[in-house]
Amino acid sequence: MVNMKFSAQENHLNLARASLQQALSWYSGFNRHGATPPNFELQGAVRSDLQALKAALDKIDQKVIRIALFGLVSRGKSAVINALLGEKVLVTGPLHGVTKWPRSVAWNPASGKVKVELIDTPGLDEIEGQAREEMAREVASQADLILFVISGDITNTEYQGLCDLKRLRKPLILVFNKIDLYPEIDRQAIFLQLQSLGDKQLVSPEEIVMIAAEPQPLPVRVEYPDGKIIEEWEEIPPIIDELKAVILTILNREGRSLLALNSLLQAEEAEKNIARKTIELRQKEAEQIIWKYAKYKAIAVAINPLAIIDLLAGIITDLALIRALSKLYGLPMTSYEAGKVWRKIMLSSGGLLLAEIVSSVFLGFGKSASAITGITENPSLIFNYGSMAAIQAGIAGYGAYIVGKVTQEYLENGCSWGNLGVSTVIENIVNESNSNTIIDRLFRSP
Repeated sequence: MVNMKFSAQENHLNLARASLQQALSWYSGFNRHGATPPNFELQGAVRSDLQALKAALDKIDQKVIRIALFGLVSRGKSAVINALLGEKVLVTGPLHGVTKWPRSVAWNPASGKVKVELIDTPGLDEIEGQAREEMAREVASQADLILFVISGDITNTEYQGLCDLKRLRKPLILVFNKIDLYPEIDRQAIFLQLQSLGDKQLVSPEEIVMIAAEPQPLPVRVEYPDGKIIEEWEEIPPIIDELKAVILTILNREGRSLLALNSLLQAEEAEKNIARKTIELRQKEAEQIIWKYAKYKAIAVAINPLAIIDLLAGIITDLALIRALSKLYGLPMTSYEAGKVWRKIMLSSGGLLLAEIVSSVFLGFGKSASAITGITENPSLIFNYGSMAAIQAGIAGYGAYIVGKVTQEYLENGCSWGNLGVSTVIENIVNESNSNTIIDRLFRSP
């Protein structure tokens, strides 16, 4: 069973690697925009996103699972890292906020099956405003698992931080530190407090761990043979074994899958940024293409006398428009995928484009009947043909324009097409995850 788990996780890593290699190869290609002249402003704008794609691929190749610690100042994040390492590597103390910037250290768990990097961060309440948000988002984006350290009642800032991390779809363990100072607190009480704050699915009880990373020394009465009695302070070893066990269980059960997913999520965000920036900087050319195809569609429908050909010509023009926009933007799309986009646009257009097709068919049949009757029986009915053709052309042209605008929005919101597309691989990994995993709770739970 264990071998099967590791085999599935290795398969997820291999799929993620292939997907990222494909994405990086495509977006780094000089000819991805076809015959469209290069836009140097666009090349500069997406450089950081291409670097993010490369970083995501490097993350897969390194096979290092990153665990980041978050929390307010003086909650004991550095002490937790020291306790996990079994030695005092990071400075801790009574000063308000000893950790001033993120710092990472390697951790080699006793199992020896995974490579782990622990990332210490400043207190979320120590860095102000935008800088705090950017630091937290940057560190969290690199993390495959997050330890959120609290002690005492959960504050509004802590609750907001937990909610922000959940929106990033990050697996999270809530670590209650300093249980030696709060002996009355238990796991269920913390879970109920979280539920009372609003989010019923923030963490499960199994993802709450009670520890004392750096317990307070205890006074010990020492009596010497000569009768002298003094009081000394005895250091208490960290109470950390439960947290180690929970971390190792998660890493052995789904660590490689989490690594694959996190890398793909980074890439998905980078691809969305590339699409958004490309669409913004190619807007003028896109408008010209949309109006050109709207005109072609209107003319083709107007001059053709057969209803069925009207319908086919309209669909072919829409598909060609979708492909033309994808080429302009340099976003990968095959003819088959363009067809899937067209169908989704039809279904999501609120009936507008479906109504265009239906009305086009009825007008087309009427136009065809008028043409046949006008030629063979009553030449005056040719006027009816012209009127219906004009109306049908206007409807068809407007439909093409709507298809073009919706395609822009569709391309901006996601361009991970194909069997190895980033979004497709993410979906496959999630669907293959068991119901008792963090992945299942993060991605499939309501």
